[in-house]
Amino acid sequence: MHLTLHLTRNCNLRCDYCYAKPESSEIMSLETGQKAMRLGVKRNFGSCGVVFFGGEPLLAKDRIYELVEFGRNIQKNKEGMFHFKITTNGLLLDEAFLEYACREEMLVAMSYDGINKVQDMHRKTADERLTSDLLLPKLRMLLDARPYSSILMVVNPDTAKYLCESVSFLLDEGARYIIVSLNYAGQWDDDSFSILEQQYKKLAKLYIKWTEMGKKFYLSPFEVKISLHINESQSNCLRCDLGMRQLSVDPQGYLYPCVQFTRAGGQSQWCIGDVENGINPEAWTRIRKAAIKPKDNCSKCVLEKRCFHTCACLNWQTTGSIETVSPLLCRHEQMLMPIADKVAETLYAKRNSEFINKHYNDAYPMLSLLEDQLSSA
Repeated sequence: MHLTLHLTRNCNLRCDYCYAKPESSEIMSLETGQKAMRLGVKRNFGSCGVVFFGGEPLLAKDRIYELVEFGRNIQKNKEGMFHFKITTNGLLLDEAFLEYACREEMLVAMSYDGINKVQDMHRKTADERLTSDLLLPKLRMLLDARPYSSILMVVNPDTAKYLCESVSFLLDEGARYIIVSLNYAGQWDDDSFSILEQQYKKLAKLYIKWTEMGKKFYLSPFEVKISLHINESQSNCLRCDLGMRQLSVDPQGYLYPCVQFTRAGGQSQWCIGDVENGINPEAWTRIRKAAIKPKDNCSKCVLEKRCFHTCACLNWQTTGSIETVSPLLCRHEQMLMPIADKVAETLYAKRNSEFINKHYNDAYPMLSLLEDQLSSA
């Protein structure tokens, strides 16, 4: 399990698909963060991943430093173990913090949507300035220090036509780990979906080309769909399992089963407790029962075990219910899987060693990292 600490609801960017509140100045107190971390360690049998989240967590840098120090002291006393990660828009990322993150072995994930035109379309500063010129140097700084940092890329209906160009751009900049996500709250229609499908097909050809060239990269959503096709038993590990693998904490200390639900507030039905009293078993059980309830029309679908219809956050965001599958998600999954399967079939038929190692060798991530380290020594 990992613990997501929403250090602040405030953000220094205005993203069209973000629910952060730029007018908020609230920051999670040190006491609240400490209690959350104690709870996370206790619930996860002594080991806990902590994700600093927002809003924009780097608006609360001092709180990050304090909580990491708190975690390290717990480790010194052999009372628990913590692994840290931060998800940032990058605006406040600097060399000093990056050095600190490397020293503390803190993973850094940065949001960046692609080519300059795409980045500027939906991510602006609070005073409406474009962000590509501000953030591209930050992206390069991060990738120079940590090439395997996750780059989080959001695709909107009006940016879908730039998907291939944007992924290629990020790879050329040195990104190795790219997470592509749709803005499911966007105004998708037949035309934009058709454009997205053509971009996926074009990206599939590039995926094959890059793999045959020996280029190392991770590109969702292709990788997950291929992995689930090869090993369906991984479905419970790779898909949403609401309330089981993560716990989100808002600035006031209220607990939720996933990151999206914090916007509902501590008095909502999605709150499952607080850092003072822990998880409310009745609230947790009620939400779990609703989350695992079989979805209408899904049980007979041949794609059911590979589909992300179990994502409670996404279903709630698009339909208002965690029990109702998003029609947009359903359409996207049915479109994507045959394209991903074609990629896998092509590369497997050629017995491509890079592809086979990536998807059939559990030791591949570590071996790949060691190989990179040796080649750069």
